[in-house]
Amino acid sequence: MEEKGVYLAIQTPRQVRKKPMYKNGMYRETDKMSDLICENYPMVLVMSRFGIALGFGEKNIGEVCRQNGVDACTFLTVVNFLVEEVNTPVENISKCLSIENLIRYLHNAHDYFLNFRLPHIRRKLVDAISGCPEDVAFVITKFFDEYAEEVNKHMSYEERAVFPYVRNLLEGKRDPKYNITIFRKRHDQIEMKITELKNILIKYYPGAGTNMLNSVLFDIFATEEDLASHTRVEDYLFVPAILALEKQL
Repeated sequence: MEEKGVYLAIQTPRQVRKKPMYKNGMYRETDKMSDLICENYPMVLVMSRFGIALGFGEKNIGEVCRQNGVDACTFLTVVNFLVEEVNTPVENISKCLSIENLIRYLHNAHDYFLNFRLPHIRRKLVDAISGCPEDVAFVITKFFDEYAEEVNKHMSYEERAVFPYVRNLLEGKRDPKYNITIFRKRHDQIEMKITELKNILIKYYPGAGTNMLNSVLFDIFATEEDLASHTRVEDYLFVPAILALEKQL
């Protein structure tokens, strides 16, 4: 009997096989949550975005999820999707996936980027470049602010248009003027500004390097990678799930 789960088509030389991401992924409900975090430290952000706090002792993933009101299937689907670095749309979305939990995860990620991560980097950046010429500091800050604004516009659209649309779908209400393909087509990449900022700092920054500036640059790289992972979850997991939901209505 075929196991139910979120399946991803993986190309092999002779055939396409289907790999269940939830039950047969790298991590399962019976694995310790602490092992997941220690072996893949970026998953601490995933855990936080699902509303799970630290201090879970020796409990396994399933126990921690249940104690925090988190759907274990959805949590593990996202975890295995990211750990296994999936770069293609997930096929055959499992019925066990909680779209509401997935929306909460994406919403909390938006809150993290817009209200914590980017403002934190900006403060460090301003401190780090305080000793360089004023015109250079202005250009660097301007590039960062333009990038942050692009991220804000990108995520605000999802909060304002996409998530309410999906919640209506979950209630059986279909908007004839909108569908998830509209979001997918306008889900543009926002990496250009941050690439320009990195180039300025790495190639053309006129002042002496400092630990603070290096720390800011490291944070920018880490945030760029985190945002790229976030976008993959939206494009290759969230969108396919909503496409499947639309077909049911």
